[in-house]
Amino acid sequence: MSKKARLILTMVVIEAVLAGIWWYRARFGMANPDRVTADFQAVVGQTMGMAMGGLLGIGFILFLVAARNDRNAAQNKTRP
Repeated sequence: MSKKARLILTMVVIEAVLAGIWWYRARFGMANPDRVTADFQAVVGQTMGMAMGGLLGIGFILFLVAARNDRNAAQNKTRP
């Protein structure tokens, strides 16, 4: 499996975990309105959205690095 494929798989798993946390926190706020503040949903949305967006940004940079490393590894294989 190439480094690009491993990175994409890892990013999908991590994003799914973050989405699950986001879903859990949002449902907690809806189920317990007396235990959370009035702006709870907005704060959870902003925080989790920022975490997921930041991770995607880092993932894009890491994808470019992984693609370069895959290209270099393929070139080194063909050299005698």
